[in-house]
Amino acid sequence: MENKPTSITLQNFTTESGAFYAVLNLSFQVFGLELHTAPIVLVNHALTGNSHVVGENGWWNDLIGANKTIDTTKYTILAFNVPGNGFDGFSIENYSDFNARDIARIFIEGIRFLEIKKIYAIIGGSVGGGIAWEMVALEPKITQHLIPIATDWKSTDWLIANCFLQEQILKNSSKPIEDARTHAMLCYRTPESFAAKFQRTTNEELAIFNVESWLLHHGEKLQKRFQISSYKMMNQLLKTIDVTRNSASFEEITSRIEAEIHIIGINSDLFFTANENKATYEELKKYKNKVSYQEIVSIHGHDAFLIEYKQLHNLLQDIF
Repeated sequence: MENKPTSITLQNFTTESGAFYAVLNLSFQVFGLELHTAPIVLVNHALTGNSHVVGENGWWNDLIGANKTIDTTKYTILAFNVPGNGFDGFSIENYSDFNARDIARIFIEGIRFLEIKKIYAIIGGSVGGGIAWEMVALEPKITQHLIPIATDWKSTDWLIANCFLQEQILKNSSKPIEDARTHAMLCYRTPESFAAKFQRTTNEELAIFNVESWLLHHGEKLQKRFQISSYKMMNQLLKTIDVTRNSASFEEITSRIEAEIHIIGINSDLFFTANENKATYEELKKYKNKVSYQEIVSIHGHDAFLIEYKQLHNLLQDIF
């Protein structure tokens, strides 16, 4: 079963920054078995993603589907769209009103609206995993398994700096989406990944290096399907992940979480480094038994969670 996006209207929502929204649109899709008939897996999308995780153009088709790692013949797959991501035609101009915790609160409201009492697993990569961290910090009993991939419970200075540059490009460039995407691709991949892929070859037709034509292609491709307001919004969320903001210590917050926590890092990730993930794991295991750290080994950097499906399958198969 595959549903088209369905909308929930949330009323009277106030963000942490104090911005009031009389109405907010929250859309979602359901894949696999019908809601309330099977264990539910909530999938949180990444920066340029959306709720369309499975099916034609599904961005996580290699991981989720019939008889795949997350089997749609055994589970219900639920995916929300981050309000303002543009996939449902809904945009938010005042992106700085929101942080990652606000989106976690909105997703929790969606779960309540759908009368879901317990989720089997919350899984997400990059900013989607950061929102998953924020969700379990707010609702420690919400899920049996938390699976944050290529992410962490906070945005680091390095990540914040890159998000700041992204914002400057989006504000000031004459081709904002293309140019911001070009910069972002340098953070999503690694020098080794580029060397293996391009080997300094040239595009004879365009008389430029293949790495340049590839970057131009990615910029143009995103520009065709993504709005600048959506890019600004998602970049703002990536910058503002922090389960401890305006609240208790990391230990106080995470010691309340009842879920089994399965941290998956990437050895070459430039955004959410493996060392940061390992430090989170070392801290957690001082007072939690149900926590693990596993690593994708790849030259491809942050994007490896969208590339190294065999490794991801091996790391996740025992959970699913």
